[in-house]
Amino acid sequence: MTPILVDTGFLVALFRPKDRLAEAAARYLRDHRHPLATAGATVVEACFFLDARGKADLLGWISRGGVAIADVPVAAYPAIAHTLRTFADRDLDFVDAALVWLANETGARRILIADRSDFDALRLKGGRRFELIDWF
Repeated sequence: MTPILVDTGFLVALFRPKDRLAEAAARYLRDHRHPLATAGATVVEACFFLDARGKADLLGWISRGGVAIADVPVAAYPAIAHTLRTFADRDLDFVDAALVWLANETGARRILIADRSDFDALRLKGGRRFELIDWF
C-alpha cells in the first residue's frame, strides 16, 4: 500500500497540544488507518516548533512505527535543487522539495499538509499533482 506523506504542519499539530489544529490531527489519526511516510528533514523541522515534551513524544511515536522516515541521500540533492529552482517563485524550503523527491520516488501523491498554497502549485514527474488531504 502506498503511504500518505506527512508534512511538518501535521506533525506539529499532532504533538503541540495547544496548536489550533491539534484536535483535528488526533481525530484524523484516530479515524484513518493507513501507512504514513515523511522525509527525515520533516522531523527536524517539526522539532524546531515543539517543546521538549513534544519532541520526545514525536520521536517516541516514530520509534513505535507511527510514520516511516525516509532518509534523503546525497544522490537526491540534484533533484531537490532542481525542484527549488523550478519553483523559486514559491520560496520552497528543503523539506518541501524533499517531499516532492519522496513522492516521485515512492509514487505517493496524497499528503497531509497544513499550508496548502505551495503544494497546490507543485508538480511531480509527468505533471502529476499532489492530492491534498482535507484533515482539518
